[in-house]
Amino acid sequence: MHRSWRAIPVAAALLAAACGGNTGSGAAAAAPKAEEAATIALFLPESKTTRYEAFDRPLFEAKVKELCATCKVLYSNADQDAAKQQQQVEAALTQGADVLVLDAVDAGAVAPLVNQAKQKKVPVIAYDRLISGIGYDYYVSFNNVRVGEMQGQALLDALTAKGTAGKGEIVMIHGATTDPSSADYKKGAHNVLDGKVTVGREFDTPDWSPDKAQQEMEQAITALGRDKIVGVLSANDGMAGGAIAAMKRAGYTELPPITGQDAELAAVQRILTGEQYMTIYLDIRAEAEKSAELAVALTKGQRPAAPAKVNNGTADIPAFLLDPIPVTKDKIKDTIVKDGFYKAEEICTGEVKDACAKAGIQ
Repeated sequence: MHRSWRAIPVAAALLAAACGGNTGSGAAAAAPKAEEAATIALFLPESKTTRYEAFDRPLFEAKVKELCATCKVLYSNADQDAAKQQQQVEAALTQGADVLVLDAVDAGAVAPLVNQAKQKKVPVIAYDRLISGIGYDYYVSFNNVRVGEMQGQALLDALTAKGTAGKGEIVMIHGATTDPSSADYKKGAHNVLDGKVTVGREFDTPDWSPDKAQQEMEQAITALGRDKIVGVLSANDGMAGGAIAAMKRAGYTELPPITGQDAELAAVQRILTGEQYMTIYLDIRAEAEKSAELAVALTKGQRPAAPAKVNNGTADIPAFLLDPIPVTKDKIKDTIVKDGFYKAEEICTGEVKDACAKAGIQ
């Protein structure tokens, strides 16, 4: 996989500087005392999207443990509740957290929390979602506008191949307005699709909820008519699943092309069986591990150089931006399976076995 920033020799330096990095004998070579162990607080926004509990959390925790055996990870999930996340962050600061890694429920409203951390001289890493309104230490995410462009291009390619690009209307199902990444995905999709397709209905989906996406798709089918909808731009896999459920209930015998993101297991299986056209594969391992490396470095007073900067409306934030990868049926074997994101036996269950065999996945 292409990881443009991975060539930067940060990881090795961090590993050497992590726990036990001193050389010599006697007290200088001793492991840090328990009371000196650093606490890294990780805050994730919700659990409806499979990735957070299945990948982000365990991968982050494992990398911290690898780099610093004495470091403690204080983990919190906000269940899409901004008030709950505020309480979690304030509690972590009270408990003496040394670094905050924050994937904000409402990235436009957490500047006061970041300010509390700054007052306590606690570094902050914005994880996956760009926090606005204040300066902080790092931002680690993906090129989100590019994600939307890839989704839009994939949908346009599918419609063009079917000869339906100019013959009907598409439905666009975006994510939550509280997530700035959602606005980037939307922008990227419109960059590609505007002027080339007709948008029949467009929705912003609270909480990225698959159930709400299903309701939105049902509304679109009622308003536009089943035969008028030629494609669906869904910003992630969970909502794609909701839209597909709505179309099945409406009696579609052939589903129109539908996009997704996150390479959720159910979505990969749907792509193989033909229900979903594509997903965006995000190397969550790279995102989680880079954030863990930076967090451990910050506990040691180190500030690794970032290859990019992203302006959040107030400040230029040092950033590590990873490359997204569009995955259709023919790409699953050489990306998701090859990287070990899922094993073949995890994907190829039940009715998916035959589709896996046709795709050369065994």
